[in-house]
Amino acid sequence: MFLLNIYSFNRLTFFFVQVTPVSDLFLTAVKLTHDSTGAQHLHLARDDSNNLFSVQFRTTPMDSTGVPHILEHTVLCGSKKYPCRDPFFNMLNRSLSTFMNAFTASDYTMYPFSTQNAKDFQNLLSVYLDAVSYWTEQEGWRLENENPTDPNSPLVFKGVVFNEMKGAFCDSESMYAQRLQNLLYPDHTYAVVSGGEPLTILDLTWDQLKQFHATHYHPSNARFFTYGDLPLEQHLKQIHENALSRFERIEPNTAVPLQPNWDKPREYHMTCAPDALAHDPHRQNTLCIAYLLGDITDTFEVFTLSLLSSLMVSGPNSPFYKALIEPKIGTDFSSVVGRNTRQASFTVGLQGVAEADLEKVKRIILMLPHGIRIEAQLHKIEIQMKHQSTSFGLTLACYIAPCWNHDGDPVKLLQISESVAEFRRCLRDHPYFLQDKVKQYFKVSRLTLSMSPDQFYFKKKAEEEEAKLQQKVAVLSKQDKKDIYEKGLQLLSAQSQPQDTSCLPALKVSDIDPTVPATPVQMGHAGGVPVQYCEQPTNGLVYFRAMCSLNTLPEDLKPYVPLFCSVITRLGSGALDYRQQALLMELKTGGLFITPQVIPDSDDLDTYEQGILLTSSCLERNLPDMFHLWSGIFNNPHFDDNERLRTLLTMDAQELSNGIPNSGDVYAMTRAARSLSPAGELMEAFCGMEQVAFMKRIAEQSDLTDILRKLPRIKRHLLSQDSMRCAINAAPQNVPGASLELEKFVKSITTRKKELKPVRRNIIEKPLNPLVPTGSKRNRKLISEPNFKPCQMKTYFQMPFPVYYVGQCVRTVPYSHQDHASLCVLAQMMTAKFLHKEIREKGGAYGGGAKMDHSGLFSFYSYRDPNSMQTLNVFRRAVDWAKAGQFSQQDIDEAKLSVFAAIDAPVAPSDKGMTRFLSGISDELKQQHREQLFAVSHEALTVVSASYLGLGQRTCGVAIIGPENEGIRKDPSWVVK
Repeated sequence: MFLLNIYSFNRLTFFFVQVTPVSDLFLTAVKLTHDSTGAQHLHLARDDSNNLFSVQFRTTPMDSTGVPHILEHTVLCGSKKYPCRDPFFNMLNRSLSTFMNAFTASDYTMYPFSTQNAKDFQNLLSVYLDAVSYWTEQEGWRLENENPTDPNSPLVFKGVVFNEMKGAFCDSESMYAQRLQNLLYPDHTYAVVSGGEPLTILDLTWDQLKQFHATHYHPSNARFFTYGDLPLEQHLKQIHENALSRFERIEPNTAVPLQPNWDKPREYHMTCAPDALAHDPHRQNTLCIAYLLGDITDTFEVFTLSLLSSLMVSGPNSPFYKALIEPKIGTDFSSVVGRNTRQASFTVGLQGVAEADLEKVKRIILMLPHGIRIEAQLHKIEIQMKHQSTSFGLTLACYIAPCWNHDGDPVKLLQISESVAEFRRCLRDHPYFLQDKVKQYFKVSRLTLSMSPDQFYFKKKAEEEEAKLQQKVAVLSKQDKKDIYEKGLQLLSAQSQPQDTSCLPALKVSDIDPTVPATPVQMGHAGGVPVQYCEQPTNGLVYFRAMCSLNTLPEDLKPYVPLFCSVITRLGSGALDYRQQALLMELKTGGLFITPQVIPDSDDLDTYEQGILLTSSCLERNLPDMFHLWSGIFNNPHFDDNERLRTLLTMDAQELSNGIPNSGDVYAMTRAARSLSPAGELMEAFCGMEQVAFMKRIAEQSDLTDILRKLPRIKRHLLSQDSMRCAINAAPQNVPGASLELEKFVKSITTRKKELKPVRRNIIEKPLNPLVPTGSKRNRKLISEPNFKPCQMKTYFQMPFPVYYVGQCVRTVPYSHQDHASLCVLAQMMTAKFLHKEIREKGGAYGGGAKMDHSGLFSFYSYRDPNSMQTLNVFRRAVDWAKAGQFSQQDIDEAKLSVFAAIDAPVAPSDKGMTRFLSGISDELKQQHREQLFAVSHEALTVVSASYLGLGQRTCGVAIIGPENEGIRKDPSWVVK
């Protein structure tokens, strides 16, 4: 519906362009244009208190200096109205934001935030608008003495973005996808690396940075987005007065042209670092073939091509899965490019390929098979539309960003049901509709890219960086070097000075709700199994969980639990082979998943619950089918297909190995916690580097017979109603039907012939319902290890990375202990007031900080860090800083705001009541912890710092993942892996 009226008050003028109800997503879309600048604005009005703002600029670099990425970092580091250092990170501790960040894509830069507090929204909006509009100069990279206080120490390259991209380029998958995009779109902005190629970043000049900001960060090149239940009028007024009113319309000339097609196929090769964890060192090649597709502003065409892509590569029923994965020519599909560029693309390829098989892979792909599983894909779309996430606004902002960036219609993109209806019409009128699309697109503009490992890859990169450094140092005069030294001292001095953040807006602790919002649940049973029911507005979906205990599982089988969880829903069951099972899951559910669980007790660090969590969801009409699938998995899973197991095993091992560069800090902290608590030890076995190494070892086995024999043994101990509890989240009208179907499912489970005894003797029972005394059958059964002896351990994993990931954990107190709240506030305050400055600003790491979680372990970490031992020293100095009480009441209040922002983050209807179900933490216990957080004082923080974190008081573990380090290798106190 088009409107002619003008939205204006005072000097503010926005034209209403369109108001459209989008019933699928329960929202109303309002499109506007700012009269004097041409800035576009899209508002999505929806009954959601988690309001979101975003502004995105079309940023189209023509070189790989990373200018848009460096601007993304620097514009939030100070502005005209807020001249303090790093207002972005300071606002993290002065607000109740549920999300704050910024993204650099290939052709746009986005600045989003979300919050549930109206005053907070206005505060954050003021900071964001001033930052992107009135940027003050900051640096992107620099030459500096390795030791800034020693003029005789060597000059080195420093800079957060520089180190971030060095870390990004150690991920072969990401590097491959980047190179593929560069070659597929060679004539414009996609031919370069928008994030910055590490050595090319060093060519960026100040003039280039300032010129890029002037031409790209202008309202005429901007798209503003707001979402939620706050009134649009206030948003428009603030955006106009704080930003748009001081600009006039320009022609930004940032449009990206379509990539011309080419007639002859193109073929390229690249190298990467070897995968140190590959199960077969001779199968580390990657090959893929990519095709240019249609304009992403053509909404229906992109919908069709996306559906076609899923049909061809998604799941075991897809033709390319059958042709490439099942013959075990490779380990997994390679990276894809997708729909985030001016033109969409289709990419299919394989990683983990032997060099001799590369031509075979190419021949198979060029056959371009097609398969029909259309209803399953359309059902997946229906599930996705109905599922309500906590960050729905952010999801929508990111979903529409690529299309809107190129002047496509973002509202049409949201009208998914219209695309589905049109797709069905096209299929009805043209039975070969999809086959014609294959013929249309998959004949021209074909690109083949292969990648092979080079054992000297990182050595060559290091040599290139050293040569670049020497090249820049060689032209420096003595005065230049003196200036560099003095600037380094000035920067160090500035970074060390206390910040005056009084110019920044802030909420107060008094703005925080003093009480925990109640989450009502009802306890019941189904076939003798305890069930928690939580009535929620789930939009027609029913969410099912079941927790099954590991207490009777023999110790020798425990390392196989993650593998069991991963494969048990993908092997087939009953009358269904694995393809039929996968198809039925797609047609009737949102997927069936099982994950290992290690849940620390809230009262005792040496007590924990171990189990596996079953998770699934479906539309209410499909409840019988969903539980029938679970029944087959419980009663008659298939454990006789050696080849299928090998396929899944190699894919899982490859995925674990690929994940280390992006989650290195998590792996380091998990390893550091291993020797500090029984739960930490099991977490490392299930989710840490120990599991990565274990999967590598079993993937190398030529004979999987022994593993196939272990899986039924594990199943016998885990999949039983004897040790199970369930949870249902659904709309009130759907709870009775869900309860009935759950009852049928439980009664269908084959009962054990004899009771299995727990392996560990010390079992502690805790009630599922805190209001019901212990002794009821509805109890959680936890393992207690009172004789566990925590010990110091330092572990170093040498990996072919150019940066480090550092983790250190300290054993403290459980969740219910009164000091736990003080340690939570301390972790946040240390991060904001000490660690961020020392690790990121001075040290150049991409990230770092401290955490305190329910496990009772206080953790320090750094991410993509050029330093290792120096960072451990920073951790020690952070403790000294806290013990000395070198912080103010304002610092404490800001830390509390940040802690409450996390614990009061919105919870999706599907997840309500899950903390109680899994951990036994009731609303009453949460309220007690909340009151303890409010009561945290200056004295309490210094006391817990000395009592738990001080040298001589703490029991800690340390882990580092990173490049070769001769000092660590020679130190006998380290375990080197």
